[in-house]
Amino acid sequence: MTLLIIIIALALIFDYINGFHDSANSIATIVSTKVLTPLQAVLWAALFNAVAYWIFKDHAVANSISKTVYKDFITLPVIFSGLLAAIFWNLLTWWYGIPSSSSHTLIGGFAGAAIAHALMIKGIDYSWSKIVDADTIIKTVLFIFLAPIIGIIISVFITVVTIMRNIWWRLAIISLSTFLTILMFDRFEDAKVHENIQKFYSIDKYSKEVKSLKDELKIHSGDTVLIAKLKLNEEKLVKANDTYEHISPYLSKYDKLGAHAIAKVAADSGWLKNTAASKLKDATRNANDFLVLEAKAPDNKEAKVEYDIAKEKTEGYKEPLKKYLAHEISVDSAIVEMNSIYPIKNENVAKVKAKIAKFNIEKTFAEEVDKADNSIIEYGIIGAAILFMLIYVYVEKIKTPTAYTVANMFKKLQLFSSAAFSIGHGGNDAQKVMGIIGAALIANGSIQDFGQLPSWVPVACYLAIGLGTMSGGWKIVKTMGSKITKVTPLEGVAAETAGAFTLFFTGQMGIPVSTTHTITGSIIGVGATKRLSAVRWGVTTNLLWAWILTIPVSGVLAAITYLIVHYILK
Repeated sequence: MTLLIIIIALALIFDYINGFHDSANSIATIVSTKVLTPLQAVLWAALFNAVAYWIFKDHAVANSISKTVYKDFITLPVIFSGLLAAIFWNLLTWWYGIPSSSSHTLIGGFAGAAIAHALMIKGIDYSWSKIVDADTIIKTVLFIFLAPIIGIIISVFITVVTIMRNIWWRLAIISLSTFLTILMFDRFEDAKVHENIQKFYSIDKYSKEVKSLKDELKIHSGDTVLIAKLKLNEEKLVKANDTYEHISPYLSKYDKLGAHAIAKVAADSGWLKNTAASKLKDATRNANDFLVLEAKAPDNKEAKVEYDIAKEKTEGYKEPLKKYLAHEISVDSAIVEMNSIYPIKNENVAKVKAKIAKFNIEKTFAEEVDKADNSIIEYGIIGAAILFMLIYVYVEKIKTPTAYTVANMFKKLQLFSSAAFSIGHGGNDAQKVMGIIGAALIANGSIQDFGQLPSWVPVACYLAIGLGTMSGGWKIVKTMGSKITKVTPLEGVAAETAGAFTLFFTGQMGIPVSTTHTITGSIIGVGATKRLSAVRWGVTTNLLWAWILTIPVSGVLAAITYLIVHYILK
């Protein structure tokens, strides 16, 4: 319990320090252009960070960060070590005014601590691919460079379009760009719907199992147990793919049909029948402390033995649950049969019974489909484009344009571009520490899953990041707002809009990019639009080195920290 409390405290401290970095980035341009005072900008950014909670339904970026390390190797000491390393690197870069990425610091920290932990218990020759998710790491590293490049390109484009003298050409280009953007986000939505349902049918899980078993069979050829497991998982994969192929055409019509209509078709056609018992089995065994047992298994031999037994035996829960779903037996009878397969703790009977009674596979399926919905983002993009165009027409055609009215227009527009960037920032970063604390609570056995996260967690996290922004981020605001290049309100609008678009774009793809990298690239873009010499490339080079070093340095620091923690706690 003591280590859990320390981890929660460290997580909130990290969130506070995150305010030095990422939250400061979201207000850097609007403070530097003197559109808002620092205090006003903080409140403005905090408001729209919170708004992001209702806009980003899937929290794909937070999920990507949490999946960097496979759950078998996430323990309280690993979380503790990763946080310590992340805090140290964040403080070091803050001290020198270098806007490094808090997201990448966390990824490097957790990966490094988990690798050290895994190699200690599995041996030095244990494959890293079984410890960390290589795809997530590769994507993250790739977008260290791609995110700022995307920001540069978009900010240059926005700046060039904005300064065009012919307003009608400007409006036409904005309209066309908005239309193409909506088409692109529609494609994201369609891809996400299909991805969510593939996960719903466990296609990704079975595919990984099949690949892993085939790799093991290359080493242990002829192993009858492995061959039997491979055959079973291949059969499951074929069935899951077959069901998915049936539902796929309806998923492609999501905008027209809606999630509930698709779910009804799936239920009526029997495409949810086989999955229902499996999903309900997972829900009921989790209510019986299965996740807590799983979290304790890596570091506790007794828990590991019990976990292996529970994992095997609770698969048998499917049979009585199938009978219940077919209305052949009652809830009480299902619990009696389940209890004979693997005992349900007395204190958990009510929870298990509630899970069974409330279970609705059609509703669960609809919720998975609906997670892909990005209509709010699309409406926001359309609304912003219309607002910008109306303001342009009013200032330049209805009123007589002067240097003062044009400058004032861009100051007002920067309020909206800054709000958009803060929403993107909130959608990418606000859930990180909540996830860390949730993982620690599960690893400790305090809660079963993230659905039971106490209400104080989000309140504490939002408060910590807000306090951090107000009290320590001004060194980085100075770097972002003036040291890279001098930013005017017009350029602030271009940079923030480009940054917001990049965050929305990568957020829809579930790629954990850095808000730091994104806004830096956008600011470089607006500076380079004036002339290349307007950008202080020496400062930019130093930033690039910090970005490149963040993940490996955090990883090494976390690995060293874990070794120290391990021997202290031993």
